[in-house]
Parts: sequence; structure tokens; C-alpha cells
Amino acid sequence: MNSGEEPGTLRGRPAAGLGARVPHRWIALVVLSLAQLMVVLDSTIVNIALPTAQHDLGFSTDNRQWVVTGYALAFGSLLLLGGRLSDFFGRKRLFVIGLAGFAVASALGGAASGFGMLLISRVAQGAFGAMLAPAALSMVSVTFAGDANERGRAFGVFGAISGAGGALGLLLGGVLTQDLSWRWCLYVNLIIAAVAFAGSLVFLTDGERPERTRLDVSGTITAILGVVGIAYGLGNAAAKGWTDFRTVGPVLAGVVFVVVFVLLERRVRQPLLPLPVLLDRDRGAAYLSIGISGIGGFAVFLFLTYYLAETLGFTPFRTGLAFLPMVGLVMVGAIVSGAVLLPRTGPRPLVPAGCLLAALGMALLTGIGTSSTYAGGVLPSLLVIGLGLGLVFGPGQNAATSGVRPHESGVASAMVNIAQQIGGSIGLAVFSSLSATAITGYLDDHAATAAQPSTIVDATLSSYHFVFWIAAALFLGGAVVAALLFRSGPLPVTQDATPVVAR
Repeated sequence: MNSGEEPGTLRGRPAAGLGARVPHRWIALVVLSLAQLMVVLDSTIVNIALPTAQHDLGFSTDNRQWVVTGYALAFGSLLLLGGRLSDFFGRKRLFVIGLAGFAVASALGGAASGFGMLLISRVAQGAFGAMLAPAALSMVSVTFAGDANERGRAFGVFGAISGAGGALGLLLGGVLTQDLSWRWCLYVNLIIAAVAFAGSLVFLTDGERPERTRLDVSGTITAILGVVGIAYGLGNAAAKGWTDFRTVGPVLAGVVFVVVFVLLERRVRQPLLPLPVLLDRDRGAAYLSIGISGIGGFAVFLFLTYYLAETLGFTPFRTGLAFLPMVGLVMVGAIVSGAVLLPRTGPRPLVPAGCLLAALGMALLTGIGTSSTYAGGVLPSLLVIGLGLGLVFGPGQNAATSGVRPHESGVASAMVNIAQQIGGSIGLAVFSSLSATAITGYLDDHAATAAQPSTIVDATLSSYHFVFWIAAALFLGGAVVAALLFRSGPLPVTQDATPVVAR
């Protein structure tokens, strides 16, 4: 990691020459946050609708996973390209295109008459989301480039949306599926997109853009193949096992393509991902922290959902409602840390503290059992985890885009989403595999009663506890990494940033 400060940055205070504050910047933040909410919601809202959609459209269980995987592959593999295109051709242009395309794809999915149409719509959602997400985050970065305090508040709000959107998706998916139709889990995007689209035309515009340069084709191809290989292989791990060629082969191929990508980026004149963006200590620490939180957070969203539904007997709506306190604490943690603490302390004390709180919450979850109640066994853990994730996502997203030149803000923002996406893929694969292994081990140790329902329940709970302990250890590791890598003191502010003027 580069330990020095980048040219054109001042640490902890607005740089000279930044110009006047952007008019209507807080309304612009609402517009950008709505778009981010739509993208994050779709990572979980469709999961709730899938069983009903499968029954309605009559596709197989094997095909069902592709409704989720298709979105993840398209989104994750095209993020760097989307971030670079927003730098080249304009953040607002890519934002509007991504917003409109995402809405059309959602309408197509909601009207799907079969599996093929639903899958195509999900892949299209992922592709347009890869344009939309980095453009939105980079516009937050350049809109609030000149004032460290305002930037902290803005990223606190945006980070809260990013951290809480998955849980909101569970709640909204449960409500829509239960009271209307699974199709409304896709149609709801039309409402959000319409509001954000109208707001973008009025309140968003691009700042100064660099001259267009040749696209790094070789870097684009190797980046896409690398991310697709890793995400596809990890997606097969839960069903096929870690030793199956359909898991190992794609993952190894993906890693090779990533290595080739890095080697190419060191040589080309106009790289898809300028390596200084990635190798700065603060930004590198932010990407790692967000990725680790993406892995660890999956333990909550996946296995606690199973516990609430299967052990406590919660309906989809009640399951989603159960996560609301966590959502509230994510928002409180992100906004308070971003607006009040980060401008004074920088991310170094905040992100490790967030990881430690998340680790504590995961450890508390290992105490849940068949006789536990939501209020006594689950809620305290959710509150602690929510506060911890808020301390990670708010300061982390701010740090991930601080100090970059304006024409690199899109690709820096794309790396945030890639870290979350890859983290989620790893979390799904690793925790699903660990859970299955733990269940098998428990039943082998209790072979005499393995067929009894009570033993199966105990084996399932044992697997949940094992996963939560692993997630707690992961967050502890994240705290150590963040404490070692982040610089002390407030974040740098880009000196040559040109404000985005709303009109």
C-alpha cells in the first residue's frame, strides 16, 4: 500500500480551489440514495419471492438458483466497466441509462411468463445495475467533495442505505409476496425508478469530465472473466461441494484472469483500474473492510432468516419485520459516525470498532436455541450487529472514494460494489458449505438418534452456531486489518475536484 498522500489532496480539511457548495446537493443525495436503495433491495427482495415464483412459473429447483446467480454474475462482472464508463462518458448519463434500463428489466421480470424471461430480466437488471451503482456513489463523492463535515454526513446517509437495504428487502419482499404477488417484488422498482429518474433530470448534472480516451479492452475482458469465474465457482460450491471441478475449475480460472488483469493494468497507458486507486492505504483498507463485512453479514441475513422461519415459525412478513431494529441501528451508526465522528477522527478508530461490535453480536447469536424468544435471544444481537455495520459502511464508503481524482471516482466507486458483491458470494458459498458440514458432523456424532426429529433440529441449530462463530472470528480479523491499514487522522479531500452543479 502507498503510505504517502496522493498529489492534490489535503487531509482533514477542505482544499483550496474547490469552489462554491453545490446547490440542491441534499435533494441530489436523496435521488442518489433512492437509486442505491433499488439496487441493494434487489439482492434480497427477490429471494423472498422465489418459492412463490417457482410454483407459479413451474421451473425446477436447480433453475431457481440462477434467478439469483444471473443477477449477481452480470452485476459483479460489469461493475468496473460501468465505473469506467461513468468516468469517460459522464456520471449523470450512465446514471440515467442505468436507472431506465433497470426499470425496464424489472417490468420485464414482473411480467415474466416463464423461467427464460425471468432469467433474462435478472441478467439485464444486473447489467444496468452495474452502470447505476458506481455512477451514484461517484456522484455523491464529487457532489460533496469540498467540505469534510458535509461529506461525512452525506456518506453516512448513503452508507446507511447500503448497509440496511438488504434487510429492508427481506421486509418488503415478505409484505409484497404475502399481500400482493411475487411480481410486485420486481414492479416496485418502477415506482422507485420513476421518482429517482424525475429527480435526476432536475437536480443532477455532471461536473467537468476528462477527454475521452481509448477503453482498456484487454483489461475489461480479463476483469469480466475473472469476476465471472470466481462468482460462478463460488455459486456452485454449496450444491456441488468444494472439490467438484465445477467449483474448483471456475474459481481457479477466475483467479488466473484476475492475476493477468493486474499485470495488464501495470502496463497499459489508460488502465481500466488505475492501480494507485486500489493501493492507497485508506482505500485498500476500506475495500477490505467492506468485503469482510459483506461476507460476515451474510451469516445474519441467511441463517438468522432460516432460524426465524423454521425454528420460531415466523411468516415472511414477520421475518422481515424482525430485521427492522437492525436496519434502524445501521442507519444510526452510519449517520452518526459519518457526520459527527469521521471528520474529527478519520476511519481508523471507527471501522475497527464497528467490526468488533459485529463480532460481539455474532457471538451473542450462538446462544439461540429452540426455547429462545425473539426479544431475549435475537433482538440484542441484531442491535449490536446493526450498530457495528453502520460504523463500517458509513466511514468505509467515504474512505473508499476519498482522495481520488474526479475522473477516477467512478472506478473507485465500482470497487466498493465489487467488494460487497464478491464478499456476498464468498459468504453464501463458505457459510452454506460450513453449515452442511456441521450438520453432517453432528449427525455422525449422534448416529443412534440421527433419525429423530429432535436430533435433526439440534444438528441444524449447531450448524447455525458454528456459522455465527466463524462470522465472529471473521469480523475480529476485519477489526485487526482495519486498525493496521487505515491511516490515523481525518480523510483527504480531493483538491482538484470540480463541483457538480445542480440545475
